[in-house]
Amino acid sequence: MKKQRNILIVLLLTLVSTSWGQQTPASVQKEAITITGVTAHIGDGTVVENCTIVFENGKITALGQGETTKGTVIAANGKHVYPGFIAPVKELGLIEVNAVRASNDSDEIGEMIPHVRSLVAYNAESKVVESMRPNGVLLGQITPKGGRISGTSSIVQFDAWNWEDAAVKVDDGIHLHWPNSFRRGRWWLGEPRGLKPNKDYQKQVDKVSEFLTSAAAYGNGKGTSLNPAFKAMQGVFQGTQKLYIYADGEKEIIDAISGAKNSGVSDIVLVGGYHAYKITDFLKENNVPVLVQYTHNLPSLADDDYDLPYKLPKLLMDAGVLVALQNNDASNFQTRNLPFYAGQVVGQGMDKEKALQMITGNTAKILGIDATYGTLAVGKSATLFISEGDALDMRTNQLTHAFIDGRNVSLETHQTELWKRYLGKYEGK
Repeated sequence: MKKQRNILIVLLLTLVSTSWGQQTPASVQKEAITITGVTAHIGDGTVVENCTIVFENGKITALGQGETTKGTVIAANGKHVYPGFIAPVKELGLIEVNAVRASNDSDEIGEMIPHVRSLVAYNAESKVVESMRPNGVLLGQITPKGGRISGTSSIVQFDAWNWEDAAVKVDDGIHLHWPNSFRRGRWWLGEPRGLKPNKDYQKQVDKVSEFLTSAAAYGNGKGTSLNPAFKAMQGVFQGTQKLYIYADGEKEIIDAISGAKNSGVSDIVLVGGYHAYKITDFLKENNVPVLVQYTHNLPSLADDDYDLPYKLPKLLMDAGVLVALQNNDASNFQTRNLPFYAGQVVGQGMDKEKALQMITGNTAKILGIDATYGTLAVGKSATLFISEGDALDMRTNQLTHAFIDGRNVSLETHQTELWKRYLGKYEGK
């Protein structure tokens, strides 16, 4: 009797875990797939009307008008095809429910922890990750948080059994949160509200500079004892990894980029850059792209333009800076709105195809995966989707198919299941 009860418990647990798990990842592409009659938005600013796209073994083999069809044919007349959208600097797969600490694996104890690798903690069966696909967000940069130097990010695709299968680019960069020269009063400690100078700013900057200098020296030393933090930093000095610097003010941006360059870091990406539009010449001189904050925000300062967050990406792009969109400060689930943040910039006067670049081609270039992802081209990964209409408009972004490396991935999520369930309930009344 006891044995039967134990077997029943195991079966129930299996059933529960299966019902709450992600769908089974799609199988490897086995035959050619052709999409015909579609408007192809390439992701580099160009559009091909009445386009035929053929892909085999996960790669695009033909793209253009009048191409020969092969294998399974998807007639998509009147529809649109886009490269998979890419979400940078996010904790997707590291946090499932913000309010549940046990589901939060986004940070570790410590201030300078570049050796913390986000990839090994990535949950490929996250329901939040799963919910990205119906809006066309098919790849992301999984990024740890916490501390001054948070750790090492990796880039993944959003349909996998585990983190090994998900990995697209392993340990692509280190993330440094630069100190602020001003801080807001901590009202819960009785301090006056509002901004005031951070009297510890220089001390905090010196600490970061000392760490970077020591890490650079560690790479040149012989017979030194193992230091995991310094060892993890070597890629940013050797040019094999990027240093992502989070900073918003003019002074902070200049101090951070200058300090990193002086320490021997060559490949820098600015994250945030709220006031970067004031120093675009400096950014271009140092070849620093910007992962700018998402547009659905309020101004940070009382004397900012009321619409600065909405037009900031356009101001930077018009000045000749390489720009991509991110929503680092928003909850993970809001990442599914990435295409609509880009659509918001169209409302500020940006060309729609340029806005698309900020979540496709530009993002891939900044992250260093543009040889394979980000745009539609022969030889590149068949990571793309078909939409009934404009993918930057929430009213018409309705996906019919999505492919990651040529695999036909599911567009069903917990949300779509609930939608169908309750739609049936109220239609029956």
